[in-house]
Amino acid sequence: MWKNHPKALPFLFLSEMWERFGYYLMIGIFTLYLKDVEAGFAMTEKEASDLYGTFIALVFLTPFIGGLVADRYLGYKNSIILGGLMMGVGYFMMGIHSLTMLYMAMTLVIIGNGFFKPNISTLLGNFYDEDKYKDKKDEGYNIFYMGINVGAFICNFFGAALQILLGWHFAFMAAGLGMFIGVIVFVLGTKHYGNKTDKKGIQEGDMPFSKIVLYILVPSIVFGVIGWLLKGVQSDMNLDSSIFGSDSTDAFIFACIPVIYFYGSLYFKAKVEDKRQIGALLSIFAVVILFWAVFKLNGSALTTWADRYTDREITGTTQTVFNNLKLAKEVKFTKDSTELYDASFRLQKENGKVVKTVDHPVYFRNVAEDKKPAEGATVSIWATNLSQSINPGWVIILTPLVVAFFTFLRSRKKEPSTPTKIAFGLLISALSVLVMIAAVHIGGNGAEKVSVWWLVANYGIITIGELFLSPMGLSIVSKLSPKNITALMMGGWFLSTSIGNKLSGVLASMWDQYDDKINFFWVNFGLLMFATVLMFALVKNLNKVMKDHGIN
Repeated sequence: MWKNHPKALPFLFLSEMWERFGYYLMIGIFTLYLKDVEAGFAMTEKEASDLYGTFIALVFLTPFIGGLVADRYLGYKNSIILGGLMMGVGYFMMGIHSLTMLYMAMTLVIIGNGFFKPNISTLLGNFYDEDKYKDKKDEGYNIFYMGINVGAFICNFFGAALQILLGWHFAFMAAGLGMFIGVIVFVLGTKHYGNKTDKKGIQEGDMPFSKIVLYILVPSIVFGVIGWLLKGVQSDMNLDSSIFGSDSTDAFIFACIPVIYFYGSLYFKAKVEDKRQIGALLSIFAVVILFWAVFKLNGSALTTWADRYTDREITGTTQTVFNNLKLAKEVKFTKDSTELYDASFRLQKENGKVVKTVDHPVYFRNVAEDKKPAEGATVSIWATNLSQSINPGWVIILTPLVVAFFTFLRSRKKEPSTPTKIAFGLLISALSVLVMIAAVHIGGNGAEKVSVWWLVANYGIITIGELFLSPMGLSIVSKLSPKNITALMMGGWFLSTSIGNKLSGVLASMWDQYDDKINFFWVNFGLLMFATVLMFALVKNLNKVMKDHGIN
């Protein structure tokens, strides 16, 4: 696999694999930990989803700044090591049962990811700038992308086993350990990096960093504080009188205003020859926000679906294997003191305290009557976070097939353009939501649990959409950006991802407001179809812009 590739590739592949191992292990258990009444923070669906959305939004916002700092001041090696160490420490701190420590840990992960994520990808690209490796660039990135998904696939099995055996803290420690292994592997490859990790310094035409701070960062912080402090109208549904559902959402939306204004000004102030390229990219950024809003529900609403609405009971050989690997929990069908949920699985609180009742474990609430065990019997159910391995598993399976499909079309000169691929990616993603609508219908809106195959099918379809869209997005930014603002436009891609991630948290926080969950998924379907229509409307113009600039 490594033949004819730079000697640095195996080290970067393994570093990224272990980094993603840590990140996705943490993401797989994050909302479950927040909602755990006994060992977590007993958060409601709205509270956990809001914090999750803010977290993953900020995680994707900092790579813009981290990339610029590495480019101009720290260099890639120092930035990657610094970012990796910060993330590792953050993961270790997450399991300490204190909200203050949790927020400190999240801050370390957010900043650390900003230094690590963009720079290891950029460093890989530096090796393929050499003439002897140029024709292997796409293959090199495909190998690298596999590392991401191998790490994301295997991590949840370790997270599940450690949480079941030892508790949440040890699962978070495993994420930190994975991150530290990634840093060690990266350092071991130093002799193969040469001068590729050196900083570029400030190039002619680059926007001064002080100007970026003055025009983007400072106004964003000021607007964010204003958003946090501003209050709307108080009501029974909006007790803290936030404008957009929560103080953190208000702060994030207000903080984005100066950034969006800045990117808009890039278009209006651009030279005539650059205007169409920037306009094309900004339109793509706006459209893909809605894709990320739905796609990132995997760590919130879809995890809730796996936890509450999916039949996770295992028997026979599967039970034996899962029990031996510590990937399943034993749940006893007997009445005892437990937290109170209403008919829609909404956690009941009074004055901030969880209401208790005497009942069977909540898992059995919507198990079909003929499938319930005898009183006092024990059943095995697989750990909820294992559902987070379905998407990366599909990526590993489907990537070669999607690549082969486009290679076949290319050989017949019928390969669609990059904007067309993005449009079809959005359409395919919208179709995945129809699977969940069918699942809600089959389960009688949560009255009975449904098969895990509904989740498998949903993830399988949206993964195809992801493979059509996500790699294409990065490709089109690198192709269309005017040379003097490539880093800024790449930052725009991360910004659109960040806003989409936050919108995902907002959508997930509304889960409890829908008595009929079909309506929740219809909203998601509507958002993706709206994005699809917009993208198809833009395709003709985008193709023309690319053709005029000699880009395929």
